[in-house]
Amino acid sequence: MDSSPSFAAPGAARPFLRRAFDALLFSSGWLAGAAAAQTAASFRRWPAASVSYRVVALVFAATLLVYNLDAVLPFKHRQPAGTSGRKAWQQRHRRGLAALAGIAALVAGYLFLADGWWRYLPALLPLTVLALVYSWPLVRWQGQRRALREVPLLKGFLIAGVWSAITVGLPALALHCPLAEALGLLAQRFCLVLALTIVFDIRDLSRDRAAGTRTFPVVLGLAVAKAVALAFLAAAMLLGFERGVAPLGLLLTGLSAATVIVLADERRNDYFFAFLADGVLLVPAVLYFVV
Repeated sequence: MDSSPSFAAPGAARPFLRRAFDALLFSSGWLAGAAAAQTAASFRRWPAASVSYRVVALVFAATLLVYNLDAVLPFKHRQPAGTSGRKAWQQRHRRGLAALAGIAALVAGYLFLADGWWRYLPALLPLTVLALVYSWPLVRWQGQRRALREVPLLKGFLIAGVWSAITVGLPALALHCPLAEALGLLAQRFCLVLALTIVFDIRDLSRDRAAGTRTFPVVLGLAVAKAVALAFLAAAMLLGFERGVAPLGLLLTGLSAATVIVLADERRNDYFFAFLADGVLLVPAVLYFVV
């Protein structure tokens, strides 16, 4: 993977805006913003309803919590950063990420209790457990402790399932509407997120191959994995068309996602993945409000 000179010299002075940009991306703030935006857009599935920004804030805080907890796992900080600027940044700022996760936990916990989400605990608990134990090696298999993400080909489906269930399911619960009314949106978002998880599997291709993690690129090869991602993207676009999503919105979302998928390569720098690939998730959400 390519690395800029700033990553090669961690102690070198960098402009404030560059440092702030790195912090936004590598602390998962950008990704949490995408989850929050998609949650806000989901409320538009019910046109008579207004957006609950407390639900949006809950999703933002919960996303920050989950991804930063994952980033500060002890075994990840024993792994060499190599040429990954993202991993090097996270290793240098481990305490800051842990503090951010703690703040996010307090905010999410307050909103969860204050807004009565505990009433839905039986439905939310499995999603919470899956999100939190995704990277924790808790199950012993073939003489080693394994995490859920190491189950062959499960990684992408797990991420897409949890992401879609949260960003669509929480608005449905908040409005006391049956989730069945939003199955089309749920399926569309699942397919889009799954297509993009394959992009990140491409980023981690060499590391996953060395670790024995059987993702789509490891099992099928780069070209076929991209074809699978494009197929899931096509399914997302078809589902959006059937739902009556504005053609311009579908076109822009499809083009941006397809471009990222086609250009994906593990040699690309961290900004390609952390900014552009994650940024694709913002495209449909933003377009829901402007198209």
